[in-house]
Parts: sequence; C-alpha cells; structure tokens
Amino acid sequence: MSKLKSGAIIVSGGVAAFAGLCTYSGQERFYRDILMPTLRLFDAEKSHELAIKTASWGLVPRNRYVDPDSLKCKVWDKEFSNPIGLAAGFDKHADAMSGLLKMGFGFVEIGSVTPEPQPGNLKPRVFRLQQDNAIINRYGFNSVGHEVVQNSLTKWRNTNKDKKGLLGVNLGKNKDSTDGDGDYVKGVNRLGPLADYIVINISSPNTPGLRDMQGKQQLQQLLQKVIEARNNLKQPIKPVLLLKIAPDLTAKDKEDIASVITDEKWKVDGLIVSNTTVTRPDCLQSPEKTETGGLSGVPLKQMATDVVKDMYRLTHGQLPIIGVGGVSSGKDAYEKIRAGASLVQLYSALAYNGPPVVKTIKKELDQLLRNDGFKTIAEAVGVDNKCDIGEEKTE
Repeated sequence: MSKLKSGAIIVSGGVAAFAGLCTYSGQERFYRDILMPTLRLFDAEKSHELAIKTASWGLVPRNRYVDPDSLKCKVWDKEFSNPIGLAAGFDKHADAMSGLLKMGFGFVEIGSVTPEPQPGNLKPRVFRLQQDNAIINRYGFNSVGHEVVQNSLTKWRNTNKDKKGLLGVNLGKNKDSTDGDGDYVKGVNRLGPLADYIVINISSPNTPGLRDMQGKQQLQQLLQKVIEARNNLKQPIKPVLLLKIAPDLTAKDKEDIASVITDEKWKVDGLIVSNTTVTRPDCLQSPEKTETGGLSGVPLKQMATDVVKDMYRLTHGQLPIIGVGGVSSGKDAYEKIRAGASLVQLYSALAYNGPPVVKTIKKELDQLLRNDGFKTIAEAVGVDNKCDIGEEKTE
C-alpha cells in the first residue's frame, strides 16, 4: 500500500511539474487542448478572477518572441513595440499590469474605473458561448474606485520605471451618479497623470443611460469638459485622450460623432472601436445567447471592423483608431489595420486561448505584412479605405 501511495505521489508530482513547465514555457497546444478547457469547467467569473490573480503574481508564460521591426509603430508620438494590446475589462482594478505586459502585449488598458467603488450588477453576470467563441457580460462597471486604482498605479509606476509597454486607463461613471460629465472629469484629474492614454468610455451597454452620452449635444458638452481637464493637468506630457464608441450605431450616429471629434473645439486624439454589442447575430449556437449584456468575441468581429472602416472614412484618417472586437488571429488583426486601425486590442481570445495567442497573432501579422509587401504597420493602415477617402475629397 505504501508503494502504491508513493507511486501516486511521484506520478502526481511529475504531472504537476510537467503542467507547470508547459504553462511557464507557453506551449500553445498545452494551453489550447488542456489548460484552457480545464479552466472552462469553472464559473466564468471565477476563471476570470483566477487569471488576474495568476498574472498579478507574474505566473505567466515566458515570452521569448522578439517583436520584429515590421510590428514596431509610432502613434501619438509614442513608441509601441507591437500594435497588439489588451482591451479594458480584463484587468478592471489595475492588479496585473506587469504580468500582462510580460505576455508580449505592446500595451495594456485597465478599467473601467468609476469615481466611487461600486459592486456592479448581480451575479451571474458573465457567460461563455463556447460554441461561438464568444462571451456575454453584464458586469456593470464593477470597480474598486479611483482611490484604490490611483494607489495601485502609483506603486506600479514607482517600481517599474524601466517597464516595457504602454498603459491606458479606461474611465466610467457611477451607476447612481447625477453628474456623468463630472465623473469623467474626476477620472481625468485623478488617473490621467498616471496613464499614457485615457479612455472616455460612454459605450458600455450595461450602465443605464450611458450610451445616450454618444448623442451629439451631450458628447460636445462632455468632451469640452474632459479636454479642458486633460489640458490643465500639470505634467508637461499630457495623456492621450481617446473616445470609446459602440458598434450598434446608426449611420447618422457615426456621422454626428465624427463631426464632433474632428472639430477643433471637441477634438480628441483618437477612437477605440468598438465596445461590445447588444445585438445577437443569427449565427449564434450556444444556449447562453439569450442572456442580456454585451456580446464580444468572434461574432462581433465583422461588425466592429465595419465600424472601424466607417469611422476612418468619416474622419478622413485624421484620428488614430484602436480596433477591437473578435480579434483572435493575425488575419483578424490585419483586417482591422487595413480597415483603418493603427493599433488593435483583444480580450475574448485571451480568455479562450490563453497567453500564447499573443505571440501567435504577432507572428501571423508579421507574415501577412511581408506577404503584401508592407515594411511597417503604418504602411498598411487604412489601405482598404484609401480609395473611398480619395473619392470623397475630390467630389
């Protein structure tokens, strides 16, 4: 019996050691076929929390991939080692920036962060649509608040002075706030000094009335206040100011937004396109498709890419765009870039495929650029839109 027990211990220890080695070395097949399917046996939000905790401890695969020159890009006078970033919503509370950058992302965006702490919506509020490689969430801006995030970011900045990668901070408003504009101004004032860029997120579908702020007059009023707040920050290098919009916009909505953000009075530095969608494509197969909330992942891909293309055309390519929605391969990222995105973010692909997906996307993107004769990302930005813009300018 003792021999059997000893043998079991040795085998178990060997399995654990092998799993640890595969996890640390970032073996794609191990993540895809074993680790990620195992994590999906757990509740979606619990798995999310575990992933953040693991990244906060630095227990992520060692990234041996060296970003090629073709992926290096300069946007807003900031140098990115590669154009692949992590979208907001994954590290909501600024717990794991170093671990996430260690995976090979060129930039990481934390949040959304609200001025005061709030619990968000009732659980369950996150659902995997496994047959569709998608996620529905209705988190509702669950946040630890400005003060906690400010302390975390200050500590991180002070201990990571030689850090690689850039940091974005996504701002939201409190659900019961009577001054939505004021909530965003507070975020700019408190967290702006700690960010490379800040995001005005008025496009989450899970906070009542939030998307109404995308309306023309409300948007003008909001942007006037946050731009003033950003410009009044004391540091010499101000954070870049971005606006995150929804994919569920009418043609008139998109035209109105473009006219506002390209006017000098309300001009932002760029756009993030797009947030999750409240629509449910007919192609969805998973039974969880009936859950309310924002849909992300593969089914959002084409809708989001179309909005990137529309906004690039409507702004005449004047404003850099971060394209997000359904990116899970180098081809997906390349489509966003050709549509007009200067940078690209992912979220759901990380939840389904694990950290190795970052390297896979970068390697595929590099090859696609080479295949089409592009030496840099910048050369490929908006190439599928250039003829349309040229025609508009000559009309």
